[in-house]
Amino acid sequence: MKQSLKNKSCLAFFAMISSCCHAATNTTTFNVTATVAANCSISANTLAFGAYNPLSAPTDSTTDITITCTNGSGYNVGLNAGTTAGGTVTNRLMANGANTLGYGLYQNSGRTINWGDTIGTDTVSGTGNGGAQTLTVYGRIPSAQYVPPGSYSDTITITATF
Repeated sequence: MKQSLKNKSCLAFFAMISSCCHAATNTTTFNVTATVAANCSISANTLAFGAYNPLSAPTDSTTDITITCTNGSGYNVGLNAGTTAGGTVTNRLMANGANTLGYGLYQNSGRTINWGDTIGTDTVSGTGNGGAQTLTVYGRIPSAQYVPPGSYSDTITITATF
C-alpha cells in the first residue's frame, strides 16, 4: 500500500508540474515579395509564296507570328525591311543573285495597311494576356514583275517592343 500511495504521489506531482510549466512561445512574421518583369517571346513561320507567275494576278500568301507576353504588358511588333539591299519596309525585295523580286507585307487581309517597324506608325500593337497570341502577316507579290526564273528569298527580322 505504501508503494501505491508513493506512486500516486509521484504521479500527482508530475501532473502538477506539467500543468503549470508549459513551454513558452513567441512568434514573428516575414514578408514574401516578387517583382514580375514585363516580358515577351516571339516566333514565326516561313512565308512561302510558292510559284509566281508575272502574267497572272498578284500572288498572295500568309504566315503567323506567335507572341506570348506577360499578362497586361503592352507590346508593338515590327517587321524590318529585310536583308536584300535596296529593300524598304514599304518596298521589300527578295533576291536571286543580282536579280530582285518586289513584295509587300501587310497587317490586314485587304493588303492595304503596310507592316513596318516604326512604333505608332506601322507596327501592330496589343496587350499580353499570358498566353500565346497569333498575328497574321499578309504577303503579296505584285504582278507584272518580269524577272529571270529561279528561287528568290529574303529574311525579315521581327522586333517585339514591350
